[in-house]
Amino acid sequence: MDHRELDVGPLSRQAEAEESELWAVLRGAAPDPVLLRKLAPALGWRTADLFAVAGIPVPEELAPLDATAGRLVPQLVRHAVALPQERRGALLRHVRSLPQENRTMPVRAPRPHEQYRPGFGAALLHMLANRNLDWTGSARVLCLVSGLYVSAATIGGVGHGRVELTRDLLADFAVVLGIPVGDLTALAGPVGETDVLLGERLRRQHSAGPDVAELIVELARLSCEQIRQIGVEAGAEVR
Repeated sequence: MDHRELDVGPLSRQAEAEESELWAVLRGAAPDPVLLRKLAPALGWRTADLFAVAGIPVPEELAPLDATAGRLVPQLVRHAVALPQERRGALLRHVRSLPQENRTMPVRAPRPHEQYRPGFGAALLHMLANRNLDWTGSARVLCLVSGLYVSAATIGGVGHGRVELTRDLLADFAVVLGIPVGDLTALAGPVGETDVLLGERLRRQHSAGPDVAELIVELARLSCEQIRQIGVEAGAEVR
């Protein structure tokens, strides 16, 4: 909270939470899920992402609706970043207008390679998973939105703490997640200065980040068939 110059008192009042609860968390106590739900809107964060940062499993109602739809997300993102801003905004509004269907299958449990030791890299990967992005999907979206071309294994390495976090890499994640880079930097602690050796960086001529970050979040609540239909209506190759 220091980088935002937030005081515990005003924040607790805004979140309608007990000040003592916030102090306990700041001193290292595990946060209560009810407190996280109160804090998220006060901090301008998505509730599921605050659960990820706290290292607490995301409740079913906040998890992606259909794990099989995740592979379609990068395809629709590729279409969205190529659109003029006005049409991209129209696509986002259309996606937001769609109803969320009932869940027809249990939330997919993390696979063995997606089980990380506690740490900020793990929190980043859990936030990507909140958006129905696995390692491969995350790598593709990262390239499309920020221009950083890395392998799926590199994404996994971030989660497992094998890939060093840098200021550049945090900025790339911030664009995809739609989270202020200052927040991520404050949570990450000391990081390297540059990712010059991490992967190839492609030039991007668009500034589609904010719209696309919102689009990715909205897609996570839709089914595979709904996303396919969006692609058909938008003239995108989504299959």
